[in-house]
Amino acid sequence: MRVDLTSILPQLPVWTLVFFRLTGLFVVAPLFSSASVPARFRVMWALALSLCIYPVLLDRPATAAMIEPMLHGNLPLWLLPVAIVMELLIGTVIGYGASLPLVGMQLAGQMIDQQVGTGLAGLINPDAGGEQTGVFGDFYFLLATAILLMIGGHRVILSALLDSYQQVPLAGFRPDPRLAGLLVGLLTSMFEMALRVAAPLLCLVFLETVATGFLARTVPQFNLMSVGFPLRIMVGLMILGASLSSAANVCVQGVHRGLWAVMAYMGG
Repeated sequence: MRVDLTSILPQLPVWTLVFFRLTGLFVVAPLFSSASVPARFRVMWALALSLCIYPVLLDRPATAAMIEPMLHGNLPLWLLPVAIVMELLIGTVIGYGASLPLVGMQLAGQMIDQQVGTGLAGLINPDAGGEQTGVFGDFYFLLATAILLMIGGHRVILSALLDSYQQVPLAGFRPDPRLAGLLVGLLTSMFEMALRVAAPLLCLVFLETVATGFLARTVPQFNLMSVGFPLRIMVGLMILGASLSSAANVCVQGVHRGLWAVMAYMGG
């Protein structure tokens, strides 16, 4: 069986742009950029997905009309490196918007670790860049990852990437000042989500600290160190169990808000 190279070679530059936009997801997007998966498998996964996405773009009238002129030499090869960088940036921005809710949940857990005292028991989380996190920080990060899988977040991320080809043509993305506003807005949303998740426990830990302080002043013989520390951890675990549903709702809202903000910027 002979392969007609004359029909394949003109499509390689266009497929390369599709591949690098998808590669941006495997740089920062949750689940896709997991350090638990070896790099060679992530590369193979990106190649397989790009080979699946490219025929879909050719079948869609809107994207096919965009690709057809590029197959006839309207994409100079000397512009290909710049176009590759822009395509990689698009995928990275989409993955960045999807990853911030998970980072926000981890930040909420780190705030709780600092107040409860469990930050001393550090854990190495490879999916968080290999940095050391506390018990609650690691728990909330894994909880957010599980929620992302349960609501089909990985499919939403791929759908957002696939829809971006209609809103932003290949080699047609040009960064503007709105990109900085988008990134600042996503960071603001991340910190807001972290405060919403950690606020109930932080308030009750504060009340527990005030109560034990009054108890230590009224009863000097009371050993605050031997009772206060386990009491704080027990209160933290109780509030953690009581606020799991609200934390899950906040995480779902954060994922949708981040993806919608990114898609609104792409389509604007």
